Amino acid sequence: MESVSGPESSGKPLLYIILGAAGSGRREVIADLVADGLGEEDNAVLLLPEGEAAAGEALADVTTAHWQLEAGTIDAQVPAGATHVFFLTDGRGNPVDQLEALVPWSRAAGLEVARVITVVNCQLAEHHTELLAWYDACIHFSDVTLLHRREGVANKWMSDFQARYRDRYYPCLFELVKGSRVRNPALVLESEARRMSHAFDADEWAGISLEGVEFGTEDEEDDEGDRLAPSGKSGKKAKRAAKKKEAADKEDDDGMDLPEIDPYFERRAGGQRIRVIPDVSRFL
Repeated sequence: MESVSGPESSGKPLLYIILGAAGSGRREVIADLVADGLGEEDNAVLLLPEGEAAAGEALADVTTAHWQLEAGTIDAQVPAGATHVFFLTDGRGNPVDQLEALVPWSRAAGLEVARVITVVNCQLAEHHTELLAWYDACIHFSDVTLLHRREGVANKWMSDFQARYRDRYYPCLFELVKGSRVRNPALVLESEARRMSHAFDADEWAGISLEGVEFGTEDEEDDEGDRLAPSGKSGKKAKRAAKKKEAADKEDDDGMDLPEIDPYFERRAGGQRIRVIPDVSRFL
């Protein structure tokens, strides 16, 4: 059995965020990934939403804990010794709210987001076309999409659903679930980003201190230019050149790779999200 590399490669436990509607068979998929995708030396932990029942027999050997979302903040403790953490989102709640809260929590907990995985209940999605927008949001954040609950679902729907994202050039990997098992668990767990969203990318600005760094003001730069610029025509040329350089420097500053806001996280002035997704609980 080929197993996915553990935290020895990064020094951090690997975090797998499992999205999907309640009743999609996510736990049985996790059980398969743990059984056939991890090595004997790995220590898997399953984090369940508060109030959700225990993991069940298939995950009896997996350490289980619970998490809760309060005022936009994830409250969860990762048991010591964990190498792979599977975070099961609330399948009746808003996945965007949970993902937004998971960004700071995962960093504070010292976890490396290995993969975000969406488990699609194909029967549910085929029956309720309104949920396409809900799955669009999930798959926007996902590295892997697992098509589950396919019994009785038309082949054309399956093809059209995958083409929806292929035609938009989504890098997300699509795999079928058969008998509650995936074909290649190690491939699913491979720590390689294939998601459209950059929300969980490494924060290049984290830990950077600007203490002691002096920034000149525009007036100071003008004064310096006045002192150094020669008089006459050559002085005017020097000033024009200095202004061109200032404009070029400003353009470089404007192009700095500042942290971007994911389009699903963006809000209007009143606090409402710009991109609104359906309430999945209405369809369960």
